[in-house]
Amino acid sequence: MFQTFDATTNPADGPSRLAALRAALSGLGLTGFLVPRADRHQGEYVAPCDERLAWLTGFTGSAGFAAVLPDVAGVFIDGRYRVQVKAQVDTTHFTPVDWPETRLADWLIAQAPAGAKIGFDPWLHTVKEVAALSRALEAKGLALVPVAQNPVDGIWQGRPAEPAAPIVAHALEFAGESSADKRARLGAELREAGVGAAVLTLPDSVCWLLNIRGADIARNPVARVNAVLEASGKVDLFCDPAQVEGLDLGADVAVLPRASFAAALAELGGHVRIDPDSAPEAVAALLRGKAEVVEGPDPCLLPKARKNAAELDGMRAAHLRDAVAMVKFLAWLDDAAPGGTLTEIAVVEQLEGFRREANELREISFDTISGAGPNGAIVHYRVTHDTNRTVRPGELLLVDSGGQYLDGTTDITRTVTVGPPPEGAAEAFTRVLQGMIAMSRIRWPEGRAGRDIEAVARYPLWLAGQDYDHGTGHGVGAYLSVHEGPARLSRLSEIALEPGMILSNEPGYYREGHWGIRIENLVVVEPAPALEGADARAMLAFETLTFVPIDRHLIVTEMLSQGERDWLDAYHAEVWQRVGSRVQGEVRDWLRQATAPLG
Repeated sequence: MFQTFDATTNPADGPSRLAALRAALSGLGLTGFLVPRADRHQGEYVAPCDERLAWLTGFTGSAGFAAVLPDVAGVFIDGRYRVQVKAQVDTTHFTPVDWPETRLADWLIAQAPAGAKIGFDPWLHTVKEVAALSRALEAKGLALVPVAQNPVDGIWQGRPAEPAAPIVAHALEFAGESSADKRARLGAELREAGVGAAVLTLPDSVCWLLNIRGADIARNPVARVNAVLEASGKVDLFCDPAQVEGLDLGADVAVLPRASFAAALAELGGHVRIDPDSAPEAVAALLRGKAEVVEGPDPCLLPKARKNAAELDGMRAAHLRDAVAMVKFLAWLDDAAPGGTLTEIAVVEQLEGFRREANELREISFDTISGAGPNGAIVHYRVTHDTNRTVRPGELLLVDSGGQYLDGTTDITRTVTVGPPPEGAAEAFTRVLQGMIAMSRIRWPEGRAGRDIEAVARYPLWLAGQDYDHGTGHGVGAYLSVHEGPARLSRLSEIALEPGMILSNEPGYYREGHWGIRIENLVVVEPAPALEGADARAMLAFETLTFVPIDRHLIVTEMLSQGERDWLDAYHAEVWQRVGSRVQGEVRDWLRQATAPLG
């Protein structure tokens, strides 16, 4: 429900663990070693047995890596974690490095001695990543060296066992398409591309393809499995056979032991596709023996992102169910918070309780972010017993949360003020709201990517000299990972947005040491209503999925244009229309006031 540090991730152990790793590297003849936050599947979320970065450094963010050299150990973090890393890492032994502003190759070239040998685990780095880093280092006389056994694992006493939770079928009523039809369709695409097979290393891709779900990763209904999809539509699934006991996957799906994956890859021949952005370097190395490696995208990525009608209906239903829980929570919070006795953990527990009331929640979709006052400025803050803070009057509270339901996955952020807002907060909140409204209202020509439209959410903040150091939106799975590729609302995303893709719309603003603001709805890409005119192009737009009030106490109404006010009033009217009949009593009364038109 909330994070806690135990003996596995205690940052006080970092110096001794760092010393042990350096001793192990010396014994292997290595100058340094790379420790990513990644597993063999390159997913954002990892099992406890793969939390090597947290075990070594104490840093628990969902993205980052360490580079350990004899005299310096850099912890590379992006803009989301620059506040968090200071609180979690012993900076006398580990040096935070702003990434991607500082490239790993440049840092290694500047810090490592001449002729250095930098070790890496080829199962934990992608083909693309290794190729780029190798070229850059070799040009300066440094070598990137794969290791057969990860030295971190060798010194990690009490490392958790690998999970192997039961795998279950995902019903056709929710999936909207049978596994056989998916496999036949994707197999035909492989044949058309002249490829005999594709190696699938992303768990959510395999789960989507086979219409299965698992519980190997906390908060994500996926199984840590690999698969090989043949152009014929047949699939070899690599997992613990006990995980699929009693599950009928069909005659064209063979279940093989997880441990046999490497040997099976070494025996593959013909043209085999791997995705260089997600496949581990070890996969490519094993295939190079007999197969002709063809680099290309994971064939499941785009079909999985383009939700079908059944998945969209399920997501809409899940969001209405989730909205009821959120409205009950916000009504409770509005009554309880002014007393000044609530803690961040109490907020997390209460919200999860409301989500469980309907008895349809399978799991929360990620550890709830409940950040009061300055903790709200930590973008991906996770409350612990050590950091648990009282929600005080005169401060902001940022709550980012979501649920996993059989019919869909939700993700929503609301920022509220407890009593009068602190100085500057209402103006910043209104600019964030303006950006969220702009993204909700946007129309754009077909073929455009997230990078082409993302700036509209930042524009109101830019006018005030403000910005935020995270993307505006990420893809969301249908009862799968809450962060799903390949499409994003990001200045880095080159994937064209297509109908059926579900993304978050979440601009924000963070004042370190004071407060954080984020407003998040989920949206789905749809064809925009046609406009009159012979030269009018086909356009796309967003349908909003999230229907929960936005705190009107933080809105400076005079800053909004008439169009923005009209959008917000219409949005709140729809919240009332969709959710009002699903709540009763004092909650319903609260919702009526929360969704009233702006004065």
